[in-house]
Amino acid sequence: MKVAAIQMVSGADLSANLAEAKALLQTAAQAGAELAVLPEYFCLMGQRDADKLAIQEPFGSGPIQQFLSDNARALGLWLVAGTLPISAPPDLHASVEPGPRVFNSALVYDPSGHCLARYDKMHLFRFDNGVERYDESLVLAAGRQPVTFDLASADGHTWRIGLSVCYDLRFPELYRHYAQAGAHLMLVPSAFTYTTGQDHWELLLRARAIENLSFVVAAAQGGLHDNLRRTWGHAMLVDPWGKVLAEQAQGPGVVTTELSWDLMQQCRSRLPALEHRLL
Repeated sequence: MKVAAIQMVSGADLSANLAEAKALLQTAAQAGAELAVLPEYFCLMGQRDADKLAIQEPFGSGPIQQFLSDNARALGLWLVAGTLPISAPPDLHASVEPGPRVFNSALVYDPSGHCLARYDKMHLFRFDNGVERYDESLVLAAGRQPVTFDLASADGHTWRIGLSVCYDLRFPELYRHYAQAGAHLMLVPSAFTYTTGQDHWELLLRARAIENLSFVVAAAQGGLHDNLRRTWGHAMLVDPWGKVLAEQAQGPGVVTTELSWDLMQQCRSRLPALEHRLL
């Protein structure tokens, strides 16, 4: 199954971001990808955290969701859009501090344009090294439910795919849950900071692949954004043995590779670690 991890350097202009996403999705389709994954915050990297609130949409309707549905259908792609702000219920709006919240949601569209799965980012990033400071909980509500979906591929196999987003990568229990649920592929659309990414990004992606003998596909934000935030990039595809199959360091682009069902089964057969779990 050919997959594409898309890398962007999204800015504060929603229409410009969607235009770039469309061009990159077209590139992925032209390269023969069956599944394409957009990065976290593909639609907006605003000047302020609260800018997410201004473009939020109720689940199931809105111009961003229509854009995703239209492009999945027009290009004949399985499309994972990670992420866009989906409106949260009012009772979640004061979980940490006063003020509204949205979910940071990854949506899955099939080639007919139907949205068949939604994953709300469960772990909210917080970081403060005295220079950089981030706290997603100020505007985001945390999801509560792991989500998988099944993709019946042209290769004749049905791939079970586990959804995650960015900071989730630091919580291996989520990926082990997916492995126990029979997942063959884990998706990690992200916007890793440059500071944390240079030390941890590749290491964590390869660890999640090795631990679960699964493919990992990580779309990314990669570059200097117009809000002066710098993201690490290195959109990456990793095989179940921990080998990096392809990556792009910085800047917008599309990284593609073939995921081999047979290779995954060979890895699981010669090292049946998933059968040896005690917990």
